[in-house]
Amino acid sequence: MTAADTITGTLAGGPRLDKALAEASGLSRERIKALLAEGAITVAATPATSPSAKAPDGASFAIRLPPATDPHALPQQIPLTIVHEDADLLVVDKPAGMVVHPAAGNPDGTLVNALLHHCAGQLSGIGGVARPGIVHRIDKDTSGLLVVAKSDRAHEGLARQFADHSITRAYLAVTNGHPQPPAGTITARLGRSDADRKKMAVLPKDSSRGKHAVTHYKTLQRLTGAAVVECRLETGRTHQVRVHLLSIGHPLLGDPVYGRANSIVRPILRELGFTRQALHAAELGFVHPVSGEYLHFSSPLPADMRQLIDECGQ
Repeated sequence: MTAADTITGTLAGGPRLDKALAEASGLSRERIKALLAEGAITVAATPATSPSAKAPDGASFAIRLPPATDPHALPQQIPLTIVHEDADLLVVDKPAGMVVHPAAGNPDGTLVNALLHHCAGQLSGIGGVARPGIVHRIDKDTSGLLVVAKSDRAHEGLARQFADHSITRAYLAVTNGHPQPPAGTITARLGRSDADRKKMAVLPKDSSRGKHAVTHYKTLQRLTGAAVVECRLETGRTHQVRVHLLSIGHPLLGDPVYGRANSIVRPILRELGFTRQALHAAELGFVHPVSGEYLHFSSPLPADMRQLIDECGQ
């Protein structure tokens, strides 16, 4: 094994080993659990297998990453808008409607399929067979910026930045109505909804389920019956912007899961055929995990959201 194939570090301690290892390594808890089951992790030089074991404070750990295997997904020549690329990573401006990685119901036509063709096998294997190079995701019908790891060292470094919330991420959203106050911070725990497991929901503050989530929002433009809102993420949880704005009574226009529209904007959505959440990942900034250079990228609003804003502004 080379140094790039093994992650080492020191645990901060905690009630669960999988959580402590995820926080220390930058890998997801799901990936940690799989590696524990494979016998690929040692803690204090002893093989570790139980995700629920207590994490010893100050103990050293080593995670052996298996060689990347051929992905199930096949390379496909799908056009990509690439705003930056180097030997270790690339930044893609994803269109709305493109799924990030293959899953049930979306076996191909995904960003991963396009990347496998574009990168010709040069993608990080840390994410596992199904998700080569994928460090984070944005929803299928959310457009905007996404960073992809081409090397394992880039994947590890980026994952650490996402884990410690040092990545700069800003989204532009079009909301139903005008948030009051026009700017603020939403701190609300997110987890699976009890009523519908396909949805995320705000959970009680003292809940043992879900994850802490923080969104800083600011109204940029008041429209007729709607508003353009900038959301800066302190954390990155599934459907975070969509559910947090819903929780303050201002869901995203067009959102097929969480949205609702007032009588002013409903005819506009229908006339435009706007059926996706009005959400765009407009800004992305991070420290390059290999060169140490700070990189910052921005993406203009796509045409469908510009048209929606124009129509609501009349």
